[in-house]
Amino acid sequence: MRPLDPRLLKYARSARRHIIVISILGILTALLVIAQTLALSAALSPAVTSGATLAQLRMPLCILAVIVALRAALIGIREALGHRAADRTIRELRARVIDHIAQLGPRWRATNGSEASTLLTRGLSDLSPYFVDYLPQLVLTATVTPLALATILYLDFWSAFIAAIVVPLIPIFMALIGRFTQDASSAKLESMQQLGAQMLDLIAGLPTLRALGREGAPRKHLAALSASNTRATMGTLRVAFLSGAVLEFLSTLCVALVAVEVGMRMVFGNVDLFTGLAVIMLAPEVFEPLRQVGAQFHASANGVAAAERAFDILETSAVTEEDSLSPSTLDSIDWSRTQIVIRDLSIAARGVWAPAGANAVVLPGKLNVLVGPSGAGKTSTIYALMQLIDPDHGEICLRTQASGADINVRALSREQWWKTITWVPQHPTLIPGTLREQLPPASNDDLEAAASLCAFSDVLDSLPLRWDTPIGQGGIGLSVGQRQRFALTRALLATTPIVILDEPTAHLDAASEEVVLRAIETLRGQGRTVIAIAHRQALIEAADQIIQIHSMQMNEEELEEVEGGK
Repeated sequence: MRPLDPRLLKYARSARRHIIVISILGILTALLVIAQTLALSAALSPAVTSGATLAQLRMPLCILAVIVALRAALIGIREALGHRAADRTIRELRARVIDHIAQLGPRWRATNGSEASTLLTRGLSDLSPYFVDYLPQLVLTATVTPLALATILYLDFWSAFIAAIVVPLIPIFMALIGRFTQDASSAKLESMQQLGAQMLDLIAGLPTLRALGREGAPRKHLAALSASNTRATMGTLRVAFLSGAVLEFLSTLCVALVAVEVGMRMVFGNVDLFTGLAVIMLAPEVFEPLRQVGAQFHASANGVAAAERAFDILETSAVTEEDSLSPSTLDSIDWSRTQIVIRDLSIAARGVWAPAGANAVVLPGKLNVLVGPSGAGKTSTIYALMQLIDPDHGEICLRTQASGADINVRALSREQWWKTITWVPQHPTLIPGTLREQLPPASNDDLEAAASLCAFSDVLDSLPLRWDTPIGQGGIGLSVGQRQRFALTRALLATTPIVILDEPTAHLDAASEEVVLRAIETLRGQGRTVIAIAHRQALIEAADQIIQIHSMQMNEEELEEVEGGK
């Protein structure tokens, strides 16, 4: 674990500004520490040697009071800036990680989404001690320690010589202890992520468990995970406590060596009182930043481990685009005569190809239905078409009748390509706001006609403000069936040439299924290319073209190739 990971400066601009500011504050603090020590020595030595009165020491004491006040003010400013920088950096890192996770695609999120959720919430919050306590102490080590040591060297060579010999002992022991701390912090983060991930999965599946009368079954497993997390946390605290005691002992021993040496020479008159007092008071300042770095290292280790995990996510290769063609490429396409060609498409999924070598030509202006058993790769095919995942083999191209040349969809700008597609998933996503705000611009007549066609008019009549009725996150306020009808209404009002439907008739009764089929017929009548995943026979029978998708088990050579490429 590095004291300052360069990736933090790369991914968090706020951290760069903070380090510059605390570096300046560190230099000022070092100067004030030295000035405070010299002022205190200047005030005490006359009082001891010549019995100076308080009136005679007024000026040194006033200077000392001003220095102490300035030093306290700098500490307050440093901590306030540390809290602000921590908040800004954590927000910045979270935003970057969230954006990158969106680019990693649904397959990565399905595998790592729960752990990432724990990291983005509790994990990165532990970065605060790193900014507030650890980084400032690291800067003080680079400023106060060398300047204080240089001052001791100026005042007394032998004291500086002894301090210079014993100072490296603390970093050596810190490095040895840091190995144990890193392992303990990584174990704590892993157990916390595992516990958080399984809790999220349990909450998501709780309705199903309750319906089956099995809601109490995971209790024993969760108790074991909780106990494991507790052991990891206590292990981290135990290492921090023991290492803190070791560092405290070492720093005390080092200061004692310097103090005893200079004290003995003061007794024999080889060092004057002012120099001796200054050296004795500066010696702790040489070792204190190193000791505090060791102590705060443990307090911030959990946050640093979380940050490293965030950096690993940011450095994970996302779904890539080839050299994007000009946006005018899409504008010039005649979609009524453009086929979507799926050529030898294979995508790796947990030891199988799903799909495996899919080949098809999606007909323009027709209803094209993807069929196949569960797990065959129908959804993966759609994700590859929408540039949400990269195919391992094969390609998906646009074949225009005008040019006859194939255009790989990965060569298209993702943002421009998505503007040509309307996607209706099994569970449509709705954001907080009114219904009207989630629809493309349309006249009231068009809105009512689309709603009537999708049987959404009855829903509107039951809402107090019809289209201006607000709904909550995820569509709270509408039932699952109502959200599906609203998504179809939205698809009808859109002007995109391609409409993708993911099992639009799944879990519907006969009446609702008829509504969906009628809406799909209208989409086809508009000349739009409709691609649907289907299991229900009614939708399959309505298709203009049926595309079979199948999976295939990987052989050992293919499995090694896929795992080696990750």
